Amino acid sequence: MYHDFNYENALASSLRAQWQLDDVLAANQDLDFSRNFMPESLARTAALTSLSADEQRTLNQISAHQYLSIFGIVEEFILPFLFDHARPALRGDDWRVRALLNFASEEAKHIHLFKRYHSAFLRGFLVHCEVIGPSEAIGAKILSHDPLAVGLVILMIEWMTQQHYLGSIRDDGDIDPLFKSLMRHHWMEEAQHAKLDTLIVDALAEGRSEEEIDRVMDEFFEIGAFLDEGLKSQAGFNLDALETMIGRKLENRDEILAQQHQAARWTYVGSGMVHERFKATLEAISPRAAERIAEAAPIFA
Repeated sequence: MYHDFNYENALASSLRAQWQLDDVLAANQDLDFSRNFMPESLARTAALTSLSADEQRTLNQISAHQYLSIFGIVEEFILPFLFDHARPALRGDDWRVRALLNFASEEAKHIHLFKRYHSAFLRGFLVHCEVIGPSEAIGAKILSHDPLAVGLVILMIEWMTQQHYLGSIRDDGDIDPLFKSLMRHHWMEEAQHAKLDTLIVDALAEGRSEEEIDRVMDEFFEIGAFLDEGLKSQAGFNLDALETMIGRKLENRDEILAQQHQAARWTYVGSGMVHERFKATLEAISPRAAERIAEAAPIFA
């Protein structure tokens, strides 16, 4: 057995860690735009030597807006996925039903939190930052795939957010304390979501043949390619906002675009692919599935 997760314990831990929206970000709270918001390991803006320090910080802040906007989109398609998975269990395990519905409630709260952050960002940043979408279309495209492929994508993202906070955000003294607090509270609840999604993936994978798992992995990579195209478009939107904010065109825009696209690939895909917990789930499902992920991961580094 590669984990000891169960619905009852995950629910109990989640209820102990719960927080209220206003305790994290008040509706009228302002952001400190004199600070970086994202850790350098994720934003990768300090490496852009063609930008001044102020311009690097501006792009870092745009990257933070991208971060929460994209996770808001992700959590919007997690909600119907959870409801679809919970519905058949309504007459079954009570702990399972309660844990999944609480999972959904917390994801809805995160969406609310990220929208509140978006409003605060717009109040202080002054320049419109376009975001890929509409979110409904993105969600519908992803949810059209095999539920196990979708579950694996969600699981990868859940573990990825854990690594982002623990490995990059928590101990970074240069980023805005408010953004750090927001991500800490998000991490507190996502820690249980990753466990619950592991249980969901286990259930969806049960009884699948190797041939079926291989087709699921094909769909996993189709979703990954779809997300990657979105990340490339988002990198372009980010540079549009940067150029508007700094009042000049970037002479090496294509070079910066490629670098920022690769940074996003690592942030939203690569860092999840290499997470030990995600790899353990793949190994439990199919060693061949784990091999395919390992072969693809360097592309997203």
